[in-house]
Amino acid sequence: MSNFNVAKFGGTSVANFEAMSRCASIVENNPQTKLIVSSACSGVTNILVALANGVQDAEQRDSLVNQLADIHHAVLDQLSDPVETEKSIQTILSSVASAAEAASYQPSKKLTDHLVSTGELMSTLLLTQIFKERGNNAVRFDIRDVMRTDDNYGKAEAQLETIFSLAQEKLLPLCESNIVITQGFIGSDSEGNTTTFGRGGSDYSAALIAEAVQANGLEIWTDVPGIYTTDPRIAPKATPIPEISFSEASEMANFGAKILHPSTLVPALRHDIPVFVGSSKQPEKGGTWIRHQVQSKPLFRALALRRNQTMVTLRSASMFHAYGFLAKVFEILAKHKISVDLITTSEISVSLTLDQTDTTGGAPELPATAKAELEELCTVEVENDLCVVALIGNNISKQKGYASQVFSAVENFNLKMICYGASPNNLCFLVHESESTDAIEKLHFELFEQ
Repeated sequence: MSNFNVAKFGGTSVANFEAMSRCASIVENNPQTKLIVSSACSGVTNILVALANGVQDAEQRDSLVNQLADIHHAVLDQLSDPVETEKSIQTILSSVASAAEAASYQPSKKLTDHLVSTGELMSTLLLTQIFKERGNNAVRFDIRDVMRTDDNYGKAEAQLETIFSLAQEKLLPLCESNIVITQGFIGSDSEGNTTTFGRGGSDYSAALIAEAVQANGLEIWTDVPGIYTTDPRIAPKATPIPEISFSEASEMANFGAKILHPSTLVPALRHDIPVFVGSSKQPEKGGTWIRHQVQSKPLFRALALRRNQTMVTLRSASMFHAYGFLAKVFEILAKHKISVDLITTSEISVSLTLDQTDTTGGAPELPATAKAELEELCTVEVENDLCVVALIGNNISKQKGYASQVFSAVENFNLKMICYGASPNNLCFLVHESESTDAIEKLHFELFEQ
């Protein structure tokens, strides 16, 4: 195992010159941190996604490109020696303008990945120069030279063996005498085309990098001091969690806790790499350690909320005591590359939610072609504007009375689905978007504040 840490800084942590300078201070205060993984500056990816979706109006397109320029020039203006960095960023902005024009004629997932990757390419140029001007031996490394993926644009799959081999050859030697700054979120396929892991994939790619260099630890620096019992913006009395297990944190990430990307912990878990989550704005407040084994395992650990959920309900009397119905359903879904998240069944119906994993964000949709095929088997009902509320804990079902505690707290809410049993670490249900924050607030009061 390497004797250094990998630190990942999110978009708000590299939002501007002051934020990037705070990142540099955090790294300088911990000599063990040698490899930095950076997101795009805050707000940049949203602009790039808008351009990638195709903006027909040339003035509006130019306005969005100018917004990108303003964000990055605000940092350039505060550098002591911005000349070379500015040239590199201007080259990238020119390529963004050209690609955005192409997207206005014919958007594509491949073009989207090319466009949205530029945010990380620009932020790392700025961050590297800031580190250098503070007297550090800092080098910028293009992670696409190591992060090899397939060509499933927008939600690429990592090629683990190739990544490990390339990291040992190209990345690890640089870390011996430098602070290395590289990009999260992006990679490249075997043809050299840029790929992305989807929204939030910076955390995952940082974990893949930590795994590939066999790091001592992975630090995730964001805008809140660790993982809380729920989002403090919803429940102001939410409290920080000093230590949490990999399994609990994975469930929280999967069910919408924005601290971590759902896949982040998989590479860390494979090699038992401890993960620290803290605030780059308030590093003195500490944070949350995520470890394989923890001392405290409370019945209820936290609440998570995942928005933009789509529920599909399939009904057919022919399901009753029949064989193979679900197999046919999942064959159709697999054919159309539709990922299923939650599922509940009865004798004549099955309800499921669709997973959202790609770059575009928003609610996942059931394609018309898939719906048509399903309708040959059964009736199909699609419901949007839903949220998953997830209660994360430990061996919840083994505790008598837990159900009355939970469901009495939400007795006045219309619950669409209730899922429990597949994991000992969560109980979850669907509610309408309009009721979601109230449900979280009520549950948190009853389970965590009494």
